Amino acid sequence: MSTQIDIAGLEGARAIVLHPAHDRLQILLRQLRAIGLKAETAWPKLPASAITADFILYDTDAGHDAQFPWASGQSPMPMIALVGSEAPGRIEWASKTGADALLVKPLAASGVFASLLMARQSFERRKALLAEIGALRDRLSARQTIVQAVTLLAKKTGSEETAYDDLRQLAMAWKMTMEDAAVQIVKHSETTGANRGIC
Repeated sequence: MSTQIDIAGLEGARAIVLHPAHDRLQILLRQLRAIGLKAETAWPKLPASAITADFILYDTDAGHDAQFPWASGQSPMPMIALVGSEAPGRIEWASKTGADALLVKPLAASGVFASLLMARQSFERRKALLAEIGALRDRLSARQTIVQAVTLLAKKTGSEETAYDDLRQLAMAWKMTMEDAAVQIVKHSETTGANRGIC
């Protein structure tokens, strides 16, 4: 399944360029503004308002982890690495910080639009994958809880099949999902040390 790159939404977007003062920095800022973004610079720290920015473009040559108020690779917006040095350590750092796209120095007008689009698409894809992973982890955890609850109930019934049916009946009686009923059974067992009074 292919998705089209959404070129809309850049008009009025806010970009912060985290880069030391440099003559060529103005070229990048002019291009961002020509595309329709509100662009501002910061160095050496991001302002507190950066948390609401739509894009962060950051220098990989002099950049470091402490410049970002979020954990490495967990930015709340697309990140574009401004790469001057192609030293493996600097490229690895850009990757660890969660670069969604790259712009190679010297800073120029070319490539800015493409980097913005690629960064946004990569960021959205990463967010969707993380949400899917989270949902899968939740489902796995819920299944493990159901197995645990069935095992506890089977101690009373002597049969896992009967215990599973009991769990389903309890869920219907309590007007909740089987997963939620399983959580209640496990919590009750942990509290009382037994499954007395469940059924």
